[in-house]
Amino acid sequence: MTTHADEPQPRPRRRAPAGAAVLRADVTEAIRAAVFEELAAVGYARMSIEGIARRAGVGKTAVYRRWRSKLHLVLDIVSALAVQGLPAPDTGSLDTDLRMLYEVTSRALRHPVASQVIPDLQAEAARNPEIAEAMQKAVREGQDGVASSILAAAERRGEIRAGYDHDLALDLISGPLYWRSVVIRGPKPPKGYLAALTRATAAALRAL
Repeated sequence: MTTHADEPQPRPRRRAPAGAAVLRADVTEAIRAAVFEELAAVGYARMSIEGIARRAGVGKTAVYRRWRSKLHLVLDIVSALAVQGLPAPDTGSLDTDLRMLYEVTSRALRHPVASQVIPDLQAEAARNPEIAEAMQKAVREGQDGVASSILAAAERRGEIRAGYDHDLALDLISGPLYWRSVVIRGPKPPKGYLAALTRATAAALRAL
């Protein structure tokens, strides 16, 4: 049978994506984990795609399929931290909410990887506006988001007055542990420190 040129032709079947078109989730997670380990081991300046790939047990092409450069890789990792954030406590009391936040934050900042990675990225942020923006976003959407939830709940319960200085309140909540753990990189807080910090912060918030 003759087929005329203007007659519709059957469409060829689309083949399922394979090879480079498929990005396995387990490989992506292995690369992300390797980034943290590599940052903690050698720092951002000496970190390389080769080192990340070797640590993740994949080829360099697996990394480049997902990210164009180590900068884009680190920016993605930092941005992901903002999305994950910290759990927002909701105990029904400003004091116990603050205490839970400080317990979780203190443990997180003392983690061996975090204690190496955060200061290094902060130093890079001073030289690289893109990293600075990503770090600010991570802090704003992570730690500040949790602190804002605590403040909003305390305001609804009448534990702090309406119209308080929100930015100052965030500084009061987040500043002390960050200063101790990241800036001066002090030792583990002594016994009773977090309880005293909770009382002092709650009193300061009520005085705003």
